[in-house]
Order: sequence, then structure tokens, then C-alpha cells
Amino acid sequence: MTVQLLTPEGMFQPVPYHHVSIGTGSRQVHVAGQIARDGDNGPVATGDLTGQIEQVLRNAARGLAGAGATFADVVRLRFFLTDWGPDTSEKKLGDFMRGIENVADELGIPRPLPPVSAIGVSYLFEPDVLVEVEAYAVLD
Repeated sequence: MTVQLLTPEGMFQPVPYHHVSIGTGSRQVHVAGQIARDGDNGPVATGDLTGQIEQVLRNAARGLAGAGATFADVVRLRFFLTDWGPDTSEKKLGDFMRGIENVADELGIPRPLPPVSAIGVSYLFEPDVLVEVEAYAVLD
């Protein structure tokens, strides 16, 4: 196994992800920020954060597969979300988590998740883009 996920005792709980991942492989896979676009660059789930989360994770899975990796090899996911702040994050967190749960089985995303960051930004790529995800994996 190239990736070990863990949450040491005393770290903040409950969260739907592990706080630590250990990658022991020698090849690193970095999937660039994926947005809610299909293979023809057509927008997917415009205005729907849950739908966009589903699509960006599907795109990340394609990128991982291209390198011979899966979500089981991921050591970190980093999400960038527009309009994510004190007044909006509570409602958006539900939409965010629902998008992950909707595709977790389909894509083989482990639960709890590998370490995750959700970073609020003011703008991404184009006005309809609500979320972008980067995936980092380790292979033998």
C-alpha cells in the first residue's frame, strides 16, 4: 500500500477526512485544477455546487486514471470554492459534502477522505465556475 491515511489521537474531530496521509511510493501524480467541464469544454451543472463537485471529482478521477492512479492513491485534495465565507459556508458545506457523497462509491473515493482543504476564493477561471479541485497522489 502506497498511501496510509490516519488521524492521530487528539486532532480535531469529527471531520469527514483524515488529517494525515503518508505516501511511501516513488512516483508522484499531480492533477491540475479540475473544473466542471465535460470533454468538449462544455459547462456542467451551471449554478449548482453539488453538481459541479460531482463533475470536478469525475474529471480528477480521469486525470488520476491517465497516470495509472485512483482515489485510493490520493494523499491530498485541495478545493477552491467561490463565495465561500462566513455568511455562506454553512449552507454551501452541505452542498459540498453532498456532491462528494453522490460520487464516492462510483469513483472509489475512500471515506473518511484523504486530507482535504477547502479554500474560499473570489473568482475561478470563468464566472460559472463555482469549484476547482487539485488531486495529489503517490504511486510505487
